[in-house]
Amino acid sequence: MWRNSVSFSSQLIRLNKTLFNPSTSANDVARPLLHCRSEFHPYSSSPPSSSDHLKLGFQPSDGLRALSATTSDLASLASKSADLTRHYARCYWELSKARLSMLVVATSGTGYVLGSGSAVDLDGLCYTCAGTMMVASSANSLNQVFEKYNDAKMKRTMQRPLPSGRITRPHAVAWACTAGLAGTALLASKANMLAAGLGASNLILYAFVYTPLKQIHPVNTWVGAVVGAIPPLLGWAAASGQISLNAMILPAALYFWQIPHFMALAYLCRNDYAAGGFRMFSLADASGQRTASVALRNCAYLIPLGYVAYDWGVTSGWFCIESTILTLAISATAFSFYRDRTTHKARRMFHASLLYLPVFMSGILFHRISDNQQCLAEESSQSMAELSMSSQDGNAIQKHKLKKHCPPVSYASVAPFPFLPVPSYVSS
Repeated sequence: MWRNSVSFSSQLIRLNKTLFNPSTSANDVARPLLHCRSEFHPYSSSPPSSSDHLKLGFQPSDGLRALSATTSDLASLASKSADLTRHYARCYWELSKARLSMLVVATSGTGYVLGSGSAVDLDGLCYTCAGTMMVASSANSLNQVFEKYNDAKMKRTMQRPLPSGRITRPHAVAWACTAGLAGTALLASKANMLAAGLGASNLILYAFVYTPLKQIHPVNTWVGAVVGAIPPLLGWAAASGQISLNAMILPAALYFWQIPHFMALAYLCRNDYAAGGFRMFSLADASGQRTASVALRNCAYLIPLGYVAYDWGVTSGWFCIESTILTLAISATAFSFYRDRTTHKARRMFHASLLYLPVFMSGILFHRISDNQQCLAEESSQSMAELSMSSQDGNAIQKHKLKKHCPPVSYASVAPFPFLPVPSYVSS
């Protein structure tokens, strides 16, 4: 740098001498000026080279290269984190059997609305649905933890997270315990202890009774139907704080609905169930006649539920008609499967069962009678009964007075002898 400064100073001294030398021409003056501009002017047309930087005393820095490397490392780390998050989110989704859990949430939410009366607490409904979702996810995850090796033998389930090795068993257990405890705590804090107790008991019944029973005895189907009937009771209890007789209508519908639903599924997947070591009802029924008869019988049990809901004041009379038509439709598919026990008929009954439940719950919600409407109906019926009783009592009293206080001559005095004088008490 000092060498360049000295060179620049010597050029200035030389230029000064040239200017004051009378024998110097104009070209001699312009040549050093142009040389200075091309070498040091910031707006020079040619960019400075690396040798110019070295001449000026600057060393090439490694900061830019380090910053570039750090940025690429951060981008790679973010990409790996996103992939890991997607991986475990997918595993949790499959462990929870999310679509089945959402169906459980729908039944719990329907029970909550039915038990709410005239006004529905939306916050309470959201908390109840969230707690039910967590508990159901925990139960389904524990089910897959216990059935890891059975699922690995079945085509329908071998790609689940545990058999496929996408997640470890301790990790799945940790996820299930966290979801179950969080869901039970949420129900206990935001709903009531009755709802939390029903949720915890249903988790235990599903994971520790129904799941091992699938490998022991065909009665597991009926135990599983009890498990499926509890969530609407949970929702009713969360809304009202108690369980009444009216709360049993939707659980009864779910219990009887699950039998033909699972009978159709067990018939369709009986080879898979046999490979997995499960003792389903259809495996001991080679012809399928007993399986079809059990499905048809439980479809028939669904028929009077619409009338019961109307008679107990839960819904209007329209639901009685709609429920009867809906139940006759699913019973027709069950009867068709009973007459012709083929895979095609079983699949039709299975699809009809999938359609039955959402339509039934939608109807019972649409035609439900709130507490105010029930009170008005009870008051009107009570007033009509009192009015009829009072009119009957009035007529009886009037007849009794006439018989007691009117002598026989009064009747003769009024008619058929109008010319006789009428006694004074007749007009009174």
